[in-house]
Amino acid sequence: MKKLLSNSIGEKLKLKISGKKAVTGILIDIGSDILVLFDGKDYLYIPTAHVHDMHVLETDEITINPPNESPNFEHQDSLSLRKILNSSKGMFIEIYTSGNQALHGYVTSIMNNYFVFYSPVYKTMLISLYHLKWLIPYVSDLRPYGLGNEKLPLIPANISLARSLEVQIEKMAGELIIINLGEYYQAIGKVASLENNFIELVTAKQDNIFINMQHVKTIHFANK
Repeated sequence: MKKLLSNSIGEKLKLKISGKKAVTGILIDIGSDILVLFDGKDYLYIPTAHVHDMHVLETDEITINPPNESPNFEHQDSLSLRKILNSSKGMFIEIYTSGNQALHGYVTSIMNNYFVFYSPVYKTMLISLYHLKWLIPYVSDLRPYGLGNEKLPLIPANISLARSLEVQIEKMAGELIIINLGEYYQAIGKVASLENNFIELVTAKQDNIFINMQHVKTIHFANK
């Protein structure tokens, strides 16, 4: 991908992203597994695994002025998703995983196949790296929802973290959790077990349902 797009840096592109999303912008940079697009306002850091297709736009198809400033994350060597996430720790960012709702907050920890994200709305969240569609850093003088330090403190999550999301879920047996922002009611329940890549949840009416880990994008705690 990097070699394929290296000659397109500075071109205006339209990309179709997983989740039936389309984004347009100027290609700023390309790394081993991520590209940087400037849409006229923000820098979008997009994992290439979620790019379904792309094409170069004609000059008159869209008007986007080139950025006046450098990308928000400085990097001295090759660009990658993990390096960008590490650079974003403690910075306010917007991330998108699915649906029509973006998440706002900051990264606190990065593990093997997930990262921990603090949202002023949902509090501590576990985000699957595989399902991260894009990341947008805030400009330096903005804060989510205009909250001050007393409402949005920059403190790491006070939980013991496993290296993988699967092991982390096993450790959460007995916890009440919400999966994928509760996009359907059966994605809310108490963790009973994890077996054969399926999470067993006990629902409010004490039914047992099983959710495939491959489709788990976000997890947050109902009582934390």
